[in-house]
Amino acid sequence: MAFSSYPAKGGIPSGNTAARPSGPVIGDTFYNGELEILEIYNGTQWVAASAPPATPSIATPTDVSTGDAYTSTAGKLQVVFTPGSGGGTPNQYNAYTTAGGHSASSSSTTVTLTGLAPGTAYTVYGTAQNNFGTTVNTANAAAVTPTTLPEVRTIGSASTSALTTDVTVTWTNGSNGGKNLTSITITPFLNGTTAQTSQTAATTSSTTHTFTGLTSGSSYTFKVKATNANGTCADSTATNSITVPTITSFDYLVVAGGGGGPSTVGGGGGAGGMKTGSFSIGSGTVLTVTVGAGGSGNTATSGNTSSVTSSSTAFTTITTTGGGRGGFYRDPGPITGANGGSGGGGGDASGAGGTGTSGEGSNGGSSSSSTWAGGGGGGKGAAGANATAPNGAAGGAGSASSITGSSVTYAGGGGGAGENAGGAAGSGGGGVGGGNSPSTAAGAGTANRGGGGGGNRDNAGGGGAGGSGVVILSLDKEAASTTGSPTATQSGGRYIYQFNGNGSLTV
Repeated sequence: MAFSSYPAKGGIPSGNTAARPSGPVIGDTFYNGELEILEIYNGTQWVAASAPPATPSIATPTDVSTGDAYTSTAGKLQVVFTPGSGGGTPNQYNAYTTAGGHSASSSSTTVTLTGLAPGTAYTVYGTAQNNFGTTVNTANAAAVTPTTLPEVRTIGSASTSALTTDVTVTWTNGSNGGKNLTSITITPFLNGTTAQTSQTAATTSSTTHTFTGLTSGSSYTFKVKATNANGTCADSTATNSITVPTITSFDYLVVAGGGGGPSTVGGGGGAGGMKTGSFSIGSGTVLTVTVGAGGSGNTATSGNTSSVTSSSTAFTTITTTGGGRGGFYRDPGPITGANGGSGGGGGDASGAGGTGTSGEGSNGGSSSSSTWAGGGGGGKGAAGANATAPNGAAGGAGSASSITGSSVTYAGGGGGAGENAGGAAGSGGGGVGGGNSPSTAAGAGTANRGGGGGGNRDNAGGGGAGGSGVVILSLDKEAASTTGSPTATQSGGRYIYQFNGNGSLTV
C-alpha cells in the first residue's frame, strides 16, 4: 500500500488524527503529530505503539435485578472499565477498594472483586497496564454497597403439644444480604421427603412460626428460607421429625357423692359438687376416673369426691367436692350443716346451713327458730330452702345435662326433717325429708345422681344416705380401651361412657 499523499517520516505516513489513512489493515503505522505518538492499527482501531495505556475510567451501570450501582451477588462487585484514549492497549485491568484491602485483576474490561461483606459500603478505583507501564489511578467511583441473597437460616426445632395438631418451628436469622427481606417461608416435608404447601412467617424478623393444617398421625420435618430483592436463599437444614398428634375432644360430667341426712331433727344433705365442660387430649392418653360414694345417713357424713385425672401433663385434673352432711340436734344446741359441693341444711332451732363450693353447688338452708324443723340441703341449681315451722324445708334443685343425649337432672339437695311434714326432695336425685306427723321416713339420694339424703325427725329408719356420684365422658371417637366396666352408648355420633364406679379410659 502506498502513502505518497502523506508526508512520510522514514517511510511512515504522518499528520494529525484526521489524516490517518483510510482503509488501514492490521499492522499499519502512523505518526500522529496531534497526539505526539506513533500509532499502529490493531485491526479495530488506532492505538499508541510501544506505549503505556491511557488512564481508563470506571463505569457505574445500574443492575436491573438489584438496583445497585454495581452488579452485586454473593459478596462480589463487578467493576466495569472504559479504556482511556491515546495510550497503548491495556492487557490487564486492576480494581481496588479504598478500604478493606480487596483487589482483583482481569484481562477483560470487567473485573470482579470478591470476598466483600454484604451491607458494607465500598469505594472503588482502578488502573490499566500493559508491557510498557501502568496508568495512574482512576478517579474513585461512588461508594456502593454489595448485596447478596439472604444468608441461609439456621434451623431450630419442631415441637407440638398433646392438645393440638399445630407444630411450632423455630430458627435463627442471619444476614439479610444487605437488603430488606420480603418474606420468610416455612415448608413441611411429609415423612421428611415430600414437600407440602408452604406457609409464610408473620414478619420478616420472625424466628418462630406455628404451622397449621397438618394431618394427624403423619410425620413431618420442616425447612426455612428467606427472600430479599435479589432472590431466595437455599433451604435451611431440616428440623427434627415430629408426628402430629391425633386429638380427641371430650365433654365431661363429674358429680361427687351427696351428703347424708342425720337422724335427729336433721337438715337435708347437700348435693355432691357438679362440673361440666370440654377438653382435648392426644391419642394414647389415659383418663383415670374416681366416683365418690354418698355420705351415710343417721350418723350423717359428707359425700366423697369424684374426679377425672390424666396421664397427660397438659390436662388439668377435674375434681368435684362431696356434698355436705345435714345439720342436726345435739344438746345443748344445733349443729350446723357441713360445707361441701353443696352445703347441708341446718338442723334444729336456728341451725345454719353449710356453704357450697363456688362453681360446684349452692348453700344449704337454715332451720326454723321456733320449732324443730331442718333446712333443705343445697343443690347444684339452687340453694336449699330455709325451714318454716313446723315443716321441713325443700332441698335445692339440681342441674340438667344432656351429655348422654337426653336431658337428665343431677345433684339435687335433700329435704329437711319437719315437726309435721318433711321437706320435699330437690329435683335431681335428692331424698325427701322425714316428717313427724304423719310419721314419714327420710329418703335416700338417688344413686349415680349425687343427690343429698333427707333429714329425719326421730322416726324409725333414720336419715337418708347421700346418692353416689357419677362420671360421664362423651368422646368424638371410640375409646381404645376401658376398665371398670362403664356403660357404653352412642348418641349423635358421640361415644358415651358412664362410670358408676372407679375405672379408666384410654383414647
